[in-house]
Amino acid sequence: MKALSQKRRHPLAILALLLSALLLTGGLYAVATTSNQAQAADEYTAEDVEQGESLFLANCSTCHGLDAQGTDAGPSLIGVGAAAVDFQVGTGRMPMQMQGPQAQKKPQQFNEEQTSQLAAYVASLGAGPAVPEDEYLDVSEGDAANGSKVFLANCAMCHNAAGAGGALTRGKFAPSLMGVEENHIYEAMQTGPQNMPVFNDANITPEEKRDVITYLKTVETNTDPGGFGLGSLGPVSEGLFIWTIGLMIIIGFTVWLTTRSA
Repeated sequence: MKALSQKRRHPLAILALLLSALLLTGGLYAVATTSNQAQAADEYTAEDVEQGESLFLANCSTCHGLDAQGTDAGPSLIGVGAAAVDFQVGTGRMPMQMQGPQAQKKPQQFNEEQTSQLAAYVASLGAGPAVPEDEYLDVSEGDAANGSKVFLANCAMCHNAAGAGGALTRGKFAPSLMGVEENHIYEAMQTGPQNMPVFNDANITPEEKRDVITYLKTVETNTDPGGFGLGSLGPVSEGLFIWTIGLMIIIGFTVWLTTRSA
């Protein structure tokens, strides 16, 4: 009995264990928050973060909340990183004009400096993808051939093999990638906006992302070697074109034969 009683845990042992776990969790969170703020401080100044917060409260907090933790009208921005802000705000998708299946690209509301300030503020809230470095946006260093392989394996099913875009379900769509700036293509792969999956560096390396951008810019600048591009929409437009032209030829030939017979 004495040995059994010695093995029993004190009633406060569980409480002490829970308190220790809470303290450990709080400490780790504090370290992570400090690390995030330090990382943001390395890329942006304190003034950038302060100005970004003012812009956020005046323009974004209605949907994303005063603390950026999200509301019913908009998701949390904790941990989305500067890249997500640079993409969404830089392409004019945010702030949204109206609720819909997905945010539409439009003229941007904020200038480059203001966009950077918003990115600085969001980056200070939690770790996330950063704005890409210039070396990964230099298409002259990319491999278009390898980029085409990566693009066809991961992106073409939605964006079309030529990057012309395509329809998705429930009113959503994959936009055309022609004329899109290099940094926004990279950031889209990093952050997975709208219905797009996230391609982090473990899925597609920074060098491969650069290759994809090089491939898209090659397609954008090249003329159609086979003649009419037909919108680069693939077999649907090509089949419709052939069917229409073929039918017109058959009708014309039939009329010609009828005229000769008469």
